[in-house]
Amino acid sequence: MRRSRRYQETVAVVDKTRVYPVREAIELMKRTATAKFDETAEAAFNLGVNTSQYPIRGTVVLPHGIGRTVRVLVFARGEKIREAEEAGADYVGGEELAERIQKEGWLEFDRVIATPDMMPVVGKLGRILGPRGLMPSPKTGTVTQDIARVVRETKQGMVEFRADRYGIVHAPFGKVSFETDKLLENLVALTRAVLDRRPEGFKGRYLQRVSISSTMGPGIPVDERELIQLAQKL
Repeated sequence: MRRSRRYQETVAVVDKTRVYPVREAIELMKRTATAKFDETAEAAFNLGVNTSQYPIRGTVVLPHGIGRTVRVLVFARGEKIREAEEAGADYVGGEELAERIQKEGWLEFDRVIATPDMMPVVGKLGRILGPRGLMPSPKTGTVTQDIARVVRETKQGMVEFRADRYGIVHAPFGKVSFETDKLLENLVALTRAVLDRRPEGFKGRYLQRVSISSTMGPGIPVDERELIQLAQKL
């Protein structure tokens, strides 16, 4: 794949033979974000786990959000509908919304939350929502009776993450326009959440490598030992 001259120039700035201190890595990421839009700051955590044996997934509310509006769809009935609406959910309903997704291919939302009693309805949408990472799950707290809290946290900047089959967690931690301190605090909070998902009984080096990048920028290796130390202070 042929890369643009701009991309090649930004790649040349990154020294792939070293790992960067966390703050320096973030500042370099900001400098190498040259697109005409506000790029997302993204992190990749390489874990030393077999995800078929130890599935890794979770959520975290970043202290400074992710820099974009999250459209929330809630499946609920009765009093939970009012709770979801008052908490700021964009769409709230039941079978009628499920039918709209199935028949019209409607997907104008970024996160799906459901009460447990609605899962028989939501479960039928697995083939549509699952591949897009939108299927609610008790493991990530998106199947819950505490609808109001989860909706508020999602609106405030909750990030859902999961390790792929290669043991890599990809997750956003803000926008490159954020101040360096805010990006650093978000990245540390995200790292802490990933560390907290270390499986019980797992032996070996859990977090092996970390890199960050902007949406269109090159990957920048981060000193994972420093990042772990910062995360453990939270």
